[in-house]
Amino acid sequence: MKQYIIGIDTGGTFTDAVLVEEETGKVIGTAKETTTHHNLAIGTGKALASLLSKSGVSPEKIGGVAVSTTLATNSVVENKGARVAIIVIGYVKHFKLPVKAVVFVKGGHTIKGEEEQPLEIDYLVTLLEGLKNEVDAFGVCSAMSMTNPSHELVTEKAISLIAPKPTFCSHRISQQAGMEERAATAGLHAKLMPIMEDFVTGVSSAMEEQNLKCPMIIVSGNGKPVEKDFAVKNAGVTVASGPACTATFGALSAEQDSLVIDVGGTTTDITMLENGKLVLDTEGCQIGQWKTHVEAVNMFTGGIGGDSHVTVNDDLTLTIGPNRVLPFARVQNLPPLESWLGTGTRSKTIQITEGGECTTEKNMEIFSLLQEHKSLTPAQMREMTGLGGIPLQNILDDLGRKQLLTETGFTPTDALHVLGRLSFGDREKSVQAATILAGLRNQSPEEFCQDVLRQTEGIIENMIIDYVIKRYWGNSLTNFISRKNDHPVLKVQFSLRIPLIGIGAAAKQLLPKVAEKLGTSITFPENCEVGNAIGAAIVGMKQQKGN
Repeated sequence: MKQYIIGIDTGGTFTDAVLVEEETGKVIGTAKETTTHHNLAIGTGKALASLLSKSGVSPEKIGGVAVSTTLATNSVVENKGARVAIIVIGYVKHFKLPVKAVVFVKGGHTIKGEEEQPLEIDYLVTLLEGLKNEVDAFGVCSAMSMTNPSHELVTEKAISLIAPKPTFCSHRISQQAGMEERAATAGLHAKLMPIMEDFVTGVSSAMEEQNLKCPMIIVSGNGKPVEKDFAVKNAGVTVASGPACTATFGALSAEQDSLVIDVGGTTTDITMLENGKLVLDTEGCQIGQWKTHVEAVNMFTGGIGGDSHVTVNDDLTLTIGPNRVLPFARVQNLPPLESWLGTGTRSKTIQITEGGECTTEKNMEIFSLLQEHKSLTPAQMREMTGLGGIPLQNILDDLGRKQLLTETGFTPTDALHVLGRLSFGDREKSVQAATILAGLRNQSPEEFCQDVLRQTEGIIENMIIDYVIKRYWGNSLTNFISRKNDHPVLKVQFSLRIPLIGIGAAAKQLLPKVAEKLGTSITFPENCEVGNAIGAAIVGMKQQKGN
């Protein structure tokens, strides 16, 4: 008889695994391992092996593996993932989306499904010839394709012949009007398809290594389970997978309206509970600049977490996030910090991921430099190659998208090590980095780290305020809120009438002062450090019971 469910949460920094007893819902064991982006099977395999070893439970007793991930959400927030071209067909107002290209082609149908104008095949072919080496995936959206998808299907066929890349057509997921939202939905699916394919392959490989022959499900953004093949073909449904599990775990300990805050290494996710229940955006969620028709929990995600990159700018101000880097506390074999660490483009160093190989000629110069020197800052690369900032950044973005690079810099995690509030890494390396960066600002290392944490907490506080305002009034006040403490005339203070629930590895360190500033309380449920994995297991148990 199957007795247990495994929940897995793969985040940008850590992969968590939990073993839950089906009958009681009791957490039997937990494991936390570093996410290995270049080969997800490694980190997932270590987490599963540790979990099974510590619990002593045999694989035959596992009834299922339920998986959540923030990789999709992170890729949107950090503007990573596949390079996408969206082909929009029909008479529509031109619009922009955060992709490589949005191109418009004549064609489309009426609301009755009648052809409004023939598809502009010759122009389409020319476009595809020009795009085939510039993008990794295509989204296709034709006017009224929900009543007649023929122009989308013809375009999909043309792509398969001319530029065979992952392609997603809007009629497969959205039956709502609104061309921009439908195009964004198709583009989001296309952007995430390669990520989900790698993810599912990695988890499947890890399960095979541990002799786990049970079914695997993926938690979608609305908190419901989907089969792994469906998750790959319709990858956009996973974009709020992590936040859905955040809300599911938070609901275990809430019977009232609450905000559940998950502070991870890469992002912070905010979800709402009403009377202890999940709240869904049934007409479509918004992730960053993407307003979609993907049903998901009501949520907001921001690029701030324990491993967000702290940059001392050339004017000595601080910028934190949205990109994630490895903290100094967790990295070995770096060049002497005093030889490179500084402001701006000297604030991080870049290495080749172990086992990485470059196959693109235009990126080979930078890749070869990194092979030769082992570790370089962007500033050092510019000096050695003469490349301007934008061309160099495009190459680094391309290499990073292919998981060929590892970046190291100062983070809030390092600041917590310096201040003695964390101790799982190399504190001396964090102190050394903080001393160099603090010196640039005429501060002590402790003062510098306190500034880093204050600014990190302030970003999370502002995210919460903006989320609540947008949810209840429909408008974002991001620009005002981010400068609310600097106004020369107006003093504004916000407070919450509902409590916070904290989840995630960095939550206990960063959220108490946020709650204090917002005049509310915060609780940290048992096992909150692996809350999303528990949320995934709960979804898996409900499926097993047929609920």
